[in-house]
Amino acid sequence: MNIFKKAYCRIFQCAMRLAIPFLPYRKPKILKSVFEIKEILERNNCGRVFIVTTPTVSKHEITQKFILSLPDAVVFDKATPDPDIDAVETALEIYRKNGCDAIVAIGGGSALDLAKACGARVARPEKSVKQLCGLLRVRKKLPLFFAVPTTAGSGSESTLAAVIRDNCTQGKYAINDFSLIPDYAVLDYAFTLGVSARLTAQTGMDALTHAVEAFIGRSTTRETRRYALEAVKLIDTNLKKCYDEPENETARKNMLYASHYAGIAFTKSYVGYVHALAHALGGKYGISHGLANAVLLPKVLISYGKKANKKLAYLARECDIADVSDKDCYAAEKFIGRIRELNESMNIPDGFKEIRAEDIPLLAERAYSESNPLYPVPELWDKKRFEQIFKELMR
Repeated sequence: MNIFKKAYCRIFQCAMRLAIPFLPYRKPKILKSVFEIKEILERNNCGRVFIVTTPTVSKHEITQKFILSLPDAVVFDKATPDPDIDAVETALEIYRKNGCDAIVAIGGGSALDLAKACGARVARPEKSVKQLCGLLRVRKKLPLFFAVPTTAGSGSESTLAAVIRDNCTQGKYAINDFSLIPDYAVLDYAFTLGVSARLTAQTGMDALTHAVEAFIGRSTTRETRRYALEAVKLIDTNLKKCYDEPENETARKNMLYASHYAGIAFTKSYVGYVHALAHALGGKYGISHGLANAVLLPKVLISYGKKANKKLAYLARECDIADVSDKDCYAAEKFIGRIRELNESMNIPDGFKEIRAEDIPLLAERAYSESNPLYPVPELWDKKRFEQIFKELMR
């Protein structure tokens, strides 16, 4: 990256960091049970709630009980991984047709993102999904919004972002606006009990990526560092337990809060190149976001080199992965080594056979365009550096 582009990126990021205290960030109110929602709906005079979920989650016993508790609810259970623009428009049509005035999203990050995008279209009916993509293009209040995560990963119940896929371009685009932060986050670990080992691993590593990228970036605050560190600690001690013991209630609860804390951290401090690379892979090949993040995280951290060593070393020492006497470079290596060990112990691969050499320039262009100048990464990369990472992922 040439010196002028670097200067522009850093000036932009510095301005965003200085603006953080003055921007209307907020945290959703926490509920511990989905059955608390009914009283809040009544208190707000909401007539008909629109429930967005997945075919699998809609069949869960707890989901069925919740739906029965709201006899006038309209259920849209067609959310799938990597929600696309067509799904948003379909959901919007059903919402309008039934005269709904509140939204409850139950599911993983994809279901929550779909519901957020639908809410954004309700708030701004004159704008298409593409027109809403980008930074602060909604700027109007969404309907009363409840987010009920069923996986401990995306942290979408606490963030201002919704990622939507465009099937025409095979790209992923983010809607980023303060109005997308849910009014309520329902952290009910009962929804996460019994989640498959594969999904537990991928979503847990997604949460770890959020926390680590938020911590090592250049736009951190005392608050975001505190939340990110707490998330890293909880994930380090609980993720493998959830993987090995899917009914471990304490571990599931801890992971759900870890994901939430990581979401709060990266909402303010942003993410980094891991996410840019992962979004490019997800858009082109349909690779799940959590899996892409898990595979990419150690590779990107290594590529940052000494630019990230000090902060990674701090995380390593706080998690008792490294000794206080270890030099930063060795402590950082131990932290990255722990990530690799976690991936290996949960059968996460170290690359992707889907990647084709002829696609790499396009993938690199998309990752570069998404991340610069927005992401306050430890080190700025040009397109060739992105291409090199994609080449290292080929299998």
